[in-house]
Amino acid sequence: MELNGVEIADTFAEAFPMYATRVLITAIDRKWALIAAREATGFATSVIMCPGEAGIERLVSPKLTPDGRPGVLIHIYHSDLASLKLTTLARIGQTVLTCPTTSVFNGLPKARRRMGVGRSLARFGDGFEREDTLYGRRVWLIPVMEGEFVIEDTIGFVKGVAGGNILILAKTLESGLEAAVKSVKAIHKYVHHVITPFPGGIVRSGSKVGSLKYSRLKATTNHLYCPTLRSIVKDTRVPESVNCVYEIVINGLREEYVLKAMGVAIKAAASVPGVVRVDAGNYGGRLGPYHLYLHDALKTVKDIDVNV
Repeated sequence: MELNGVEIADTFAEAFPMYATRVLITAIDRKWALIAAREATGFATSVIMCPGEAGIERLVSPKLTPDGRPGVLIHIYHSDLASLKLTTLARIGQTVLTCPTTSVFNGLPKARRRMGVGRSLARFGDGFEREDTLYGRRVWLIPVMEGEFVIEDTIGFVKGVAGGNILILAKTLESGLEAAVKSVKAIHKYVHHVITPFPGGIVRSGSKVGSLKYSRLKATTNHLYCPTLRSIVKDTRVPESVNCVYEIVINGLREEYVLKAMGVAIKAAASVPGVVRVDAGNYGGRLGPYHLYLHDALKTVKDIDVNV
């Protein structure tokens, strides 16, 4: 298949299940809500070495938040439920509780399963905390030097999907980076319920499972897609005309959200001159049970005119 003269490989991204939570952060204005959200989602690109994966989903209008203030939705992911609660508690406690004017609400109010993050963090109040009902939600009011920090008693979680991806193969670094940036913009413009957890949503150092040489390493460079190794790697997947490869990794609350995000990302990437091929990372079924085909992803967004 080709799109705008760009080859769309007949392959799939191999994704895997992870527990996911969605947190709504509000503040006195958008600036402080974003500051808190960015701090809360730092050092969270991959569970390979980070304490969870996290990112910003989108801004939320004051008309749609419980307290009528600007908000930001963030996601946090982990493969282990106990670790998800621990990293969520740590991130909120160290970066949102400490940030001026913020409040925290459950971003998954319809989720059947919940974590007692608010009631756990309330102990910071050292016995002066109090439970109340605000905006139709059960919350804790924690006394702080600024006034009171409001946090909802429980935060929902679901079994999400992590590791959806596309690989952008381009003639130059400049064209590859432009395509990657447009792909991330398209995801955030057209798709809710997903995040792109890497810096700016882009991965320069895509990895493979395990190592060819170092047995103790869980992941190493994806040598098949390294342009500088093209002449020495037998099964290289980098065409002669390609000198740069970027990966976009997508986590989402459901498989269909991740597939849609892949679709708009492919369309955006294929609109950039210099892009040769869009591919995807998979590991022969060793990594995860979700096989998200690039051609299927495009079918889900056939009626979306991607413009970023």
